[in-house]
Amino acid sequence: MAGGGFVSDQGGRTVDYAGGITAFVVVTCVVAAMGGLIFGYDIGISGGVTSMEHFLRKFFPSVYRKMMDETARESEYCKFDSELLTLFTSSLYVAALIASFFASAVTRAFGRKMSMFFGGLVFLFGSILNGAAINIEMLIIGRLLLGVGVGFANQSVPVYLSEMAPAKIRGALNIGFQMAITIGILFANLVNYGTAQIKGGWGWRVSLGLAAVPAIMMTVGSVFLPDTPNSILERGYTDKAKQMLRKIRGTDNVDEEFKDLVDASEAAKKVDHPWKNILEPRYRPQLIICILIPFFQQLTGINVIMFYAPVLFKTLGFGDNASLMSAVITGVVNVLATFVSIFTVDKFGRRILFLEGGAQMFICQIAIGVLISLTFGVSGEGTITKGQADMVLLLICTYVAAFAWSWGPLGWLVPSEICPLEIRSAGQAINVSVNMLFTFFVAQVFLAMLCHLKFGLFFFFAVFVFIMTIFAFFFIPETKNMPIEEMNRVWKAHWFWKKYIPDDAVNISHRDNY
Repeated sequence: MAGGGFVSDQGGRTVDYAGGITAFVVVTCVVAAMGGLIFGYDIGISGGVTSMEHFLRKFFPSVYRKMMDETARESEYCKFDSELLTLFTSSLYVAALIASFFASAVTRAFGRKMSMFFGGLVFLFGSILNGAAINIEMLIIGRLLLGVGVGFANQSVPVYLSEMAPAKIRGALNIGFQMAITIGILFANLVNYGTAQIKGGWGWRVSLGLAAVPAIMMTVGSVFLPDTPNSILERGYTDKAKQMLRKIRGTDNVDEEFKDLVDASEAAKKVDHPWKNILEPRYRPQLIICILIPFFQQLTGINVIMFYAPVLFKTLGFGDNASLMSAVITGVVNVLATFVSIFTVDKFGRRILFLEGGAQMFICQIAIGVLISLTFGVSGEGTITKGQADMVLLLICTYVAAFAWSWGPLGWLVPSEICPLEIRSAGQAINVSVNMLFTFFVAQVFLAMLCHLKFGLFFFFAVFVFIMTIFAFFFIPETKNMPIEEMNRVWKAHWFWKKYIPDDAVNISHRDNY
């Protein structure tokens, strides 16, 4: 059947391990998910400070002069077009891209929690440097340190959550990472709105410096986190791994699940070069999904909205405070809509959310493009009425909601749960690096694209949303309720991917009681 479907073992029965949902595993996953706060806070804070006049006057005077020159017949689309300004936003993602490859080795050799600790610590140093910046060089170096922190956090946290969570609620607990990202964005938007009211022009320092708060939460939290049974076993501590598995499952009857973990660990030990192995045909489905999902996630256009929401709203004619408040509103929608995915992803599955979210985003992008074209046309000259501004805000909120319950959380969940242990760190590093590469690309060229493509920019992203929705329908199989070490059953049952999966990759011989 096109698009795969629900997958069980060859007897038609799903794999179900003993044990339940324990308070211990929920608490540890909530603490670990706080790693998403640093990424979310940075996404939300960047656009806010780049719309603050005092910040622009100090670091980007040419942009400030262009914005304040009321005599120039400047297209509304081109007010903020500056390569240096976009470099401030996008430099973080280059650092995160590079750091994710180093994070892969650290995660595999020293465990997931060590990557989280290191990421939080480096992010903390970066936030201090940004808050104290006196020139553009300090600002960019601080951003690069933030990027290293984000690279390590995004590499380790989703894998940690997928390994700790029981299969039946893995989706909900993993989406805690995306929830933390959305809370970080909302917190940043509220901070920007508050600091913009500070007299004296130093509010931007507070906005950038407060990034230290989520960094401290992540760093301290990681110290008290246990490592996952998978990671402990991967480093050779068999008894300790089984003890941890009993603790997180709340039962001594973990032999069946532990046997699968041991089998996966033994297979992983035979792999000396995961980067070489992931290129083998038997891992082709995981490789392609780990590349295309983050690629498509960024080409939904979401980070255009999230980084540049205040700048975008200001460009569209919202006042200073109105643009920041509009960003707060979209941040609230982002958080609330993420709850939808938490409560539905393990009940209805991943595929339905991919498909519905894609359709909703497509419609909204087209509608936004049409509305802006009718207001500003090709010339970029015109004014937006209150009714039109309200309609743009409504459409953007509807678009954000669709992303927040589909490609947002699933873009982190699915790649983190589909890879076998022997290539899991490499697969997640690819996921993070592709995500950061295209986040950098979109951040770097967005303001120039807005200037040159004008309202057509929204149609540009709509085309990609259409393509990714078709891709999801045909090539992303359902993974709900499937234990993470049994995921090859998913690929073996899929109409297209099954040809890549050898029979010996689907181990069912040791099991006769599910």
